[in-house]
Amino acid sequence: MAQLSVKTVESKPPLKRPTNVFTTFIKQIDLQLMVLPALALIILFSYVPMYGIMIAFQDYKVGSSFSSSPWVGFKHFAYFFNSPDFALIMKNTIIISLLKFLIGFPAPIILALMLNEVRRMKFKRIVQTVTYLPHFMSWVIIGGLIGSLLATDNGSINMLLEKMNLIDEPINFLSMPEYFRTILVSTNVWKEIGFGSIVYLAAIAGVDPSSYEAASIDGASRFKQMYLITLPSIMPVVSIFMILAIGNLLSAGFEDILVLAPNPALRDVSDVIDTYVIRVGINNYRYSYATAVGLFKAVISVGLLTIANYVAKKSGNSLW
Repeated sequence: MAQLSVKTVESKPPLKRPTNVFTTFIKQIDLQLMVLPALALIILFSYVPMYGIMIAFQDYKVGSSFSSSPWVGFKHFAYFFNSPDFALIMKNTIIISLLKFLIGFPAPIILALMLNEVRRMKFKRIVQTVTYLPHFMSWVIIGGLIGSLLATDNGSINMLLEKMNLIDEPINFLSMPEYFRTILVSTNVWKEIGFGSIVYLAAIAGVDPSSYEAASIDGASRFKQMYLITLPSIMPVVSIFMILAIGNLLSAGFEDILVLAPNPALRDVSDVIDTYVIRVGINNYRYSYATAVGLFKAVISVGLLTIANYVAKKSGNSLW
């Protein structure tokens, strides 16, 4: 009998059609229409104003056009670096930024972990509402509230300290440099801790409940479950926000410092880059100088963001 030979036909992968950007755009038209307004706002308010960065290299005068202003190169940058205020401003900026980062960054994470352990939903909702509320109040209101609490006449803090016999006479906290940074950082933490915990609570809600059940069967306590399951599970979210926070390290604050430190006696501990730009640049109509200082801050911030992203990329959690 003749043996029949069976030929195996190898299946070839289907040919990939070249991606057509226009075709993809049409197929996703509903999603693209949702993105376009946000994209237009970013271009309008973030990229179009970059045209004005050129005045950092010019002697710009109010009323003249950018094209007619004389070019001076790095004159304003050199003036800022050689300014007698440069060392003090950078010192205050770095100290206040680091304090806000070291204390303010982990605070929402700790609050989210604590709220996740609360089993009484009514109490949990009350705590969430109370901690979220300060975020929606302006710094003007917050400044008035802090001023009332720390006032020397009928201020709640001074009255409490006097009742406890800790002080003999009221202390003018908002006029003493040694108390300013503590007040500033603690006020920022109190204002933003609740709102900052929302993202972390959402990340915790996505953790697989079976992981906690398995850990509980193995005898792990609630603290060990938090340390071994919850924290590693939300670490990608923590890494992203840490990268963004490091990129904003030179943003020591603006509204909060203006509200809490109107007293010139606090300038040695409160004057940062943003307040310096307003005080020396904008208020004195030195727009080119103010732009140069702001550009210096932006360049350093981009550098810090790039370095932080590169380090985070080693662990697999990065922005790009």
